[in-house]
Amino acid sequence: MTSPSGPSRRQVLAVAAAAAAAPLIAATPARATGAHHPRTWDLTLLGTSDTHGNVYNWDYYRDAEYDDSKQNDIGVAKLATLINQIRAERRGKATLVLDAGDTIQGTPLATFYAKQEPITSTGEKHPMARAMNIIDYDAVTLGNHEFNYGLPLLDLWIRQLGFPALAANAVNARTGKPAFTPYVIKKVSLGFAAPTLRVGILGLTNPGVAIWDRGNVEGKLRFDDMIATAAKYVPIMRQRGADIILISAHGGDSGTSSYGPELPNENPVALIAEQVPGIDAILFGHAHNEVVQRFVTNKQTGRQVLLSEPSKWGQRLTRMDFNLAREHGRWAITRSSATMLNTNTVVEDPKVLAAVRAQHKKTVAYVNQVVARATVEMSTVESRYKDTPILDFINHVQAETVTTALAGTQYADLPVLSQASPFSRTAVFPAGDVKIRDVAGLYVFDNTLEAVVLTGAEVRAYLEYSAKYFVTLAPGAPVDPEQISDPSVPDYNYDALSGVDYDIDIAKPVGQRITRLVLAGTDTPVADDAQFVVAVNNYRRSGGGNFPGIVKTQVYNEQQEIRQLLIDWAQAKGTIDPADFFQPNWRLVREGVPVF
Repeated sequence: MTSPSGPSRRQVLAVAAAAAAAPLIAATPARATGAHHPRTWDLTLLGTSDTHGNVYNWDYYRDAEYDDSKQNDIGVAKLATLINQIRAERRGKATLVLDAGDTIQGTPLATFYAKQEPITSTGEKHPMARAMNIIDYDAVTLGNHEFNYGLPLLDLWIRQLGFPALAANAVNARTGKPAFTPYVIKKVSLGFAAPTLRVGILGLTNPGVAIWDRGNVEGKLRFDDMIATAAKYVPIMRQRGADIILISAHGGDSGTSSYGPELPNENPVALIAEQVPGIDAILFGHAHNEVVQRFVTNKQTGRQVLLSEPSKWGQRLTRMDFNLAREHGRWAITRSSATMLNTNTVVEDPKVLAAVRAQHKKTVAYVNQVVARATVEMSTVESRYKDTPILDFINHVQAETVTTALAGTQYADLPVLSQASPFSRTAVFPAGDVKIRDVAGLYVFDNTLEAVVLTGAEVRAYLEYSAKYFVTLAPGAPVDPEQISDPSVPDYNYDALSGVDYDIDIAKPVGQRITRLVLAGTDTPVADDAQFVVAVNNYRRSGGGNFPGIVKTQVYNEQQEIRQLLIDWAQAKGTIDPADFFQPNWRLVREGVPVF
């Protein structure tokens, strides 16, 4: 990342000299049967995405090897083994390795080297730079979570990489010039007597950064539409000699956005393939889905564009295979396909493990520090559909922090509400010692605390919007807690509020579900013109989830990380006792009858 004044000399040179300086990758040609068929060659693209700070196959929240119900494994060390195996099997044939972003956030390992011992202070190499440099990627695209820790840390991480970091649609807000390397053109050798293949690789990041990390990028970076940016750069790359065009995009393929229509589309990958001619394949991420192989027909050319998304956290590796031939003096892809490899089939690469071992051990030691003792076990298992003590713990700390900060201000006499989401379905505070990893498992995102003023009418609208999380169930219909939520709404976009008491009637249609809304501990209905301070995380306040009424000027914003506030509160108290904070204030009903 450059300073706001413009791209660095390194980044300018990276664009200008990409074709000349890119390493050669040898390939062995394959001959088609029959003299009348042209000679063909092949190219393989290996793709990763959304690794989110996972290097080891390790669950820092459980302090154990990672496991889930589908026996998935995770981590860059596992990816490295698969990539090395394929490189060895191909015996020098053309093989490129790309990543589609969201790399430096998501685990206590990544957080430790961004917050506890930030690489910007220590000068230490980031664990994800260490791991990815051993794999020797050809390029990485910046994901939206790359911006979570601010531009200085992102800039340093990019400089620690041994390969380009791409983001064509991230633009310097002052100069209008690219803030990062937009693309590279790599020369690929296809063997004896074969002309060199020039592979153009375009990187596109997610425009939602402008909302989700507004505090880090506002006034510094602009995030342009991914479709328009592809339409701009693909012809440029062709003019500069690219024989084929690959895109590494941090955006899903659903065509929808989580934040509404005010910014460019969050998940436009299929639309890019459909609307922009000249693209051969797109590796994509962001949605955390496993899309093995999807073909989208370009409306202008009629050609099919290959798309693939390799799940999340290093669980999968995309493999795209292309057959190429010379047609009328030019390279053409005659066949393309994609498969998906599962990292649970291999062991971790020892070189990657060794490179990050000391940082991994330091992180494990940190998250196993005891912060307090819990009087009883508290779990999030039921937090999506019941008011639970563990979610009230978050709301209590947030409300208390904001109340203290606003003492003596014009907002001091307003009731303080608080918002929390069930980020994890498995987080537990055990009875007895509660460790940092337990708190981190409850609050898995690096959100900061803010507060705004809402009217009673806005609070009701907010709760109505949140209540769309639940499916509609008629009175008397069977209730399965595992099927009670709409699968199109992620858990992190369901909010429970403390400070008011309310019923959510899931027998009623969306928009008409808040049937009781009263001041906490009373039977007094909340008046439309009443005013409340609402403690809220920065993701939600900046527009994440597209909740109504919440995007407004903050009355509190001290850039305090919520996870750390929870840890600090627990350490100061020494004891986590639901009697200190649990106030059951919301419930699911059907025609007034509680569901649970």
